[in-house]
Amino acid sequence: MPVAAIALIFMPVLLFAEPSHVGVEVCRTCHPREFAAQSKTGHARALRRSTPTEPGDWAFGSGTQAITFVSHVDRETYREHGETWYRATNSFGFTPGHRNAAGLLFRLFDPDARILRCFGCHSTGPLSLGAEQEVVPHEIGVRCEACHGAGSAHAADPSANRMRNPAKMAGAELSAFCGACHRLELGSAEENRDVRDPRNVRNQPLMLGVSACFRGARGKLTCFTCHEAHTDAVREACGECHAKVLHKQDVAGKACAACHMPAAQYGRELRFVNHRIAVYGTSAQR
Repeated sequence: MPVAAIALIFMPVLLFAEPSHVGVEVCRTCHPREFAAQSKTGHARALRRSTPTEPGDWAFGSGTQAITFVSHVDRETYREHGETWYRATNSFGFTPGHRNAAGLLFRLFDPDARILRCFGCHSTGPLSLGAEQEVVPHEIGVRCEACHGAGSAHAADPSANRMRNPAKMAGAELSAFCGACHRLELGSAEENRDVRDPRNVRNQPLMLGVSACFRGARGKLTCFTCHEAHTDAVREACGECHAKVLHKQDVAGKACAACHMPAAQYGRELRFVNHRIAVYGTSAQR
């Protein structure tokens, strides 16, 4: 077969090959400011190898509130340790959902793929398996391509291959996008839609979605209205819509969120901001 014919046969594969993940160091080349800022975030520290003085093989969580440890037991099993380190007490306590320190075992290929989903939300890019069936993250932590998509095509020709920009998504679309990880475990016994259930304080998209502010904004109120994209900074944006709100009590110097998005206790050691924007502490809660 002529060389030209062979080239034509394989050309469609080359032209339409799916972009692959290139890693944060490649992104850093053209976006040093975003790289420097994002590297300091909790997302970037969402996963790492356990240190010699820590339990387990993997440390899940940035440590802003807690770190939970996971071990590779054998070719079929992972263990989520029953004790988590909590910053609030600077000590170990039971991991959320655990009743003792023994931990919980998860089969690697269970239909619910829980352990794979844990690694998936705390890392970037496709997961693979090593020689002993251990999970091998493509890149640890939640880095650039977790939000912007695989970057090989963009790195090769930036002007011709634009990256996904979550900041351009409307409210419901972005909530679903972020909510792939920022929610109670999908399909778990804990998951429900009861907005008065304190466990749902971790289900930020659900709680934000039932807020009158979110519904009235018609897609303009999104996660990025308050959360900066590449840092952990949170800004007060309520005044953009509620500049003339009158209060019956003195609220001078108080942040709106302190009253209208109060932090809720989750277990003994954890507190999460309640993303249901409402009037609390009265019988007229809405």
